Amino acid sequence: MASRRSAGLFRRARKSIPGGVNSPVRAFGSVGGTPRFLARGKGCRVWDADGNEYIDYVGSWGPLILGHADPSVLRALRAAAADGTSFGAPTEREIDLAEAIVAAVPSIERVRMVSSGTEASMSAIRLARGATGRKRILKFEGCYHGHVDALLVGAGSGVATLGIPGSPGVPEEFTQLTLQAPFNDLAAVEDAFSRWGEEIACVIVEPVAGNMGCVPPLPGFLEGLRELCTRAGALLIFDEVMTGFRVAFGGAQERYGVVPDLTCLGKVVGGGLPAAAFGGRADLMDQMAPDGPIYQAGTLSGNPLAAAAGLATLERLRRPGSYEALAKRTRQLAEGLQTLADEIGVELTTVVVGGMFGFFFHPGPVQSFEAAKKSHAERFRRFFAAMLEAGVYLAPSPYEAGFVSLSHGPRDLDQTLEAARKALRRAARVR
Repeated sequence: MASRRSAGLFRRARKSIPGGVNSPVRAFGSVGGTPRFLARGKGCRVWDADGNEYIDYVGSWGPLILGHADPSVLRALRAAAADGTSFGAPTEREIDLAEAIVAAVPSIERVRMVSSGTEASMSAIRLARGATGRKRILKFEGCYHGHVDALLVGAGSGVATLGIPGSPGVPEEFTQLTLQAPFNDLAAVEDAFSRWGEEIACVIVEPVAGNMGCVPPLPGFLEGLRELCTRAGALLIFDEVMTGFRVAFGGAQERYGVVPDLTCLGKVVGGGLPAAAFGGRADLMDQMAPDGPIYQAGTLSGNPLAAAAGLATLERLRRPGSYEALAKRTRQLAEGLQTLADEIGVELTTVVVGGMFGFFFHPGPVQSFEAAKKSHAERFRRFFAAMLEAGVYLAPSPYEAGFVSLSHGPRDLDQTLEAARKALRRAARVR
């Protein structure tokens, strides 16, 4: 497919925007080639600046669970915009969205709106430290919670380790209180609690990891985290920015039956607009300003347009059968990919959790970031390029989950799998 206009826009963007993009993965750095500049979307399809059409499995990185330009979301946005785009003052829509979140998510009794997932995780950690009077936090290798300084750490695998800065510009002092353990390794977490238990304020985890591909928790892992935190007086934070309203209406905590102390939400909760939230037990959330001493603020938090889009999305998801349909379509896609790979003879492991999926050019199982990193990078690049050329838009990184929407239908899945048959053959040629 021609990409001359996208290439020209990329050259132009690089003159005024670092790297030509406002989020690094958009630069296609791990797959090469020219990033596609998208012009419009409808349903499960997007069109780039050159007019090329693609079946979209990125969905704005997860929030577009209804598809692009959903009519109910557009109606809600038009009505909200006609009243004014922003006030910096309370609105009734904020209450409506807060009540919908509290009713849906098991752990949340109070919720505070913010504008990004990074803000949500940063604020939840501040609350955990303030509520417990402790300083250390524990996160997991391969889990991403936004570009907060204390969470941009790199560490070895095997046992829990002290974090070291994972990016220039992050002072060592900011990460010295961050512990990191391998995902799905409960023994490493137990080791951390045995050494630093009285100092650990919280454990923060993606209950289904979505930034190392798509990696679900092993049986007992989330339950073990809950038990360790309860025993040590630490708080358990679920980062459900990706999984919230995506893998079940009540998120991963509903799906797996494990209730955290605090939850971070984003993506679906804003219906495709910049919105996020954090919430939890009333006794914790009531320690936030203005009721309590722990400060957090945001001028555009609870923006009326984002609240309207989020409410319209959640209302549509409440319809009976929505999640069953979403899961069925996602399974059909992943199982189709797996069947094709097995027929062609290329090593592939596919994973599905609700409306999320992942695939690794690796025999599996993939249960940690260390395993995910063993996926065959060149095969992924060949597969990605062939799928893009055939009109299928996937995340331009082997470490990102994919997303199916309720707008993906049988014809879209069939077209995707037909493209995948040829793309997998191309990938299989790489040794």
